[in-house]
Amino acid sequence: MGDNCIDIGEAAGYIYRLLESSETNLSGIKNHLKENGYDAQTAFMAMGWLAREDKICMDKNGNSWSIRLK
Repeated sequence: MGDNCIDIGEAAGYIYRLLESSETNLSGIKNHLKENGYDAQTAFMAMGWLAREDKICMDKNGNSWSIRLK
């Protein structure tokens, strides 16, 4: 992975495609991205990108976060 802006955008795409099939939690997203070569920091930045674009909803359930597409 080279350019950080590209990495974050690509990671956001991975998250978006994951959420197209079902909602998941923060751990699920981090694990999915880790399997595809991204670190946790990139996962958080990619989720921020999607949130800024108003593409995802994040709900806190106890100690866990549930993430889904809008």
